[in-house]
Amino acid sequence: MKILLVEDEPKLASFVKKGFENEGYELDIAYDGRMGRSLFQQHAYEVIILDINLPYINGFELCRLIRADDPQVPVLLLTALDSLDDKVSGFEAGADDYLVKPFEFKELLLRTRALAKRNSDAGSVKRLLRIADLELNLDSKTVTRNQQRIDLTTKEYALLEYLLLNRGKVISRVDIAERVWELNFDTNTNVIDVYVSYLRKKIDRDFKPKLIHTVVGMGYVMREG
Repeated sequence: MKILLVEDEPKLASFVKKGFENEGYELDIAYDGRMGRSLFQQHAYEVIILDINLPYINGFELCRLIRADDPQVPVLLLTALDSLDDKVSGFEAGADDYLVKPFEFKELLLRTRALAKRNSDAGSVKRLLRIADLELNLDSKTVTRNQQRIDLTTKEYALLEYLLLNRGKVISRVDIAERVWELNFDTNTNVIDVYVSYLRKKIDRDFKPKLIHTVVGMGYVMREG
């Protein structure tokens, strides 16, 4: 099981990470909401554990953003905020569970296992990103359009996933360079345009409607028509 923990207290984060790894699980740590969202967009997680009082993007808002992209992934809020209003806000943001600090690690472990099992038992729900007849499976890392399998390279897949996660939004070349290539954008290179062209040939050329659109002077957007 791969878990994402978004927690700005390094000692607590380290304690939780060690506990899960001792149980044989893999856990990534983000120390602020912005970093948490970035990791969520780049990887598939079975469970996400969020603090609420986070820098840049708080846990409530991060939970809403995660829910907008993936309605299925279980989210547990782990926080010192223990009022009824805080819990209501957490569940209204889309959280599946709420555990108040201080806590026993064993309880966190049990709740995390229960969330993962519940999600798995719900008909083994596939975690999909969809637009029109295009589907990207976040778990199997496969892509289909009109039920036809489309083979993509690692970078083509990463580019398509990022466009789908931000469908309807205009994404600049700078954003794509930072998120997909994890490097500073070089204005003298056309690598992003080249990969967008590769992707169009595979998912748009033989299908309708066209899904990847150029916004002149601004970047690219994925939308129907």
